[in-house]
Amino acid sequence: MSYYLDNQAAKPVDERVIKEMMPYFREKYANPASLHCDGDIATDVLEKSRKKVADFINAPNASDIIFTSGATESNNLALIGAALRYQKKGKHIIISEIEHISIHNIAKYLERQGFRVSRVAVDQYGIINLDKLEKLISDDTILVSITTASNEVGSLQPIEEISKITKQRDILFHTDAVPSLSVIPIDVQKTPLDLVTLSSNDIYGPRGVGALYIRKGVRVNPILIGGGQERGLRSGSENIPGIVGFAKAAEIAKREMESEAKRLQILRDKLIKNVLESIPNSHLNGHPEKRLPNNAHFRFDYIEGESLILGLKENNIAAATGSACSSKTLEASHTLISLGLLHEEAHGSLLISLGRTTKESDIDKLLETLPGIVKRLRKLSPLTPPEMLKKLN
Repeated sequence: MSYYLDNQAAKPVDERVIKEMMPYFREKYANPASLHCDGDIATDVLEKSRKKVADFINAPNASDIIFTSGATESNNLALIGAALRYQKKGKHIIISEIEHISIHNIAKYLERQGFRVSRVAVDQYGIINLDKLEKLISDDTILVSITTASNEVGSLQPIEEISKITKQRDILFHTDAVPSLSVIPIDVQKTPLDLVTLSSNDIYGPRGVGALYIRKGVRVNPILIGGGQERGLRSGSENIPGIVGFAKAAEIAKREMESEAKRLQILRDKLIKNVLESIPNSHLNGHPEKRLPNNAHFRFDYIEGESLILGLKENNIAAATGSACSSKTLEASHTLISLGLLHEEAHGSLLISLGRTTKESDIDKLLETLPGIVKRLRKLSPLTPPEMLKKLN
């Protein structure tokens, strides 16, 4: 039996979503660009799906949704597309130190193209400092990109306050909403947002599908040139089965999110309380309260996260040390370093992310297994102080 606690990296596709998608693989497989009747059917389902995704974030117009291949492409279209479109107005962009690696790498690319990128600092909990953000804004600032929540430590960002700041200064505001999509509702009318990155798999839909919300009146340049699909902003034949699945997942998430978030928060709080009480020299990363209800991010003194993951793997428990998109680099997490942690502290991290399939028995299994693994690794670690070694033996 396996215990899957790595839902931030990937989520299972909901069975209801799979059922909705199946007809569009073999029965209703036409291209929406075709002019025949089957093409009309594909166009109809494409636009109905667009409306469902728009409703998920309370977008006023279905046409505000541009379908992409996933969150990374949406981030590219948002940042590069906006930078190229508004570069005559200015060439300064602001991101946070704890953005997803895709945002950081896009920022590096834009710097090589002559844009200036500033990175706003975060506090010890991983929440951006609004005063520092305002001080970074200059006359040539055209875009601010701040995630809704850290995909690693789970800290929620002050999106509403950032939106007010950018609106006052007539600056575009983009948020990568992916880390919070399944557990925190997003309303682009309540919180005026210009560009929002969305992902299908992060709400239990299929992988390989995402979207970018673009507020009416905002312009971005396309980064994929071709047949002019998706209002000319994302060329390439639309992935109809995937888009149908994305829309069904959005429909389910909108209906079930509140109750599911409450259920996960109870499990998360049980996990955090017991880990901190049962394992000496353990710490919670991120804000203790302003965090995603499905995120528990720990660090343990004197051991490395990779060894911890392997120990859990031997017990059929799937977890992570940080973002799956950068976990193979063996470098300390840029997010944890931004929190002010030393490299050796950052290397001892463990990310537990809960999901729709997580049961209380999964948490119990982890709590039963984790203390012994930490104890064994500390006995082997040259970093463990002699006084602690005496207690462990």
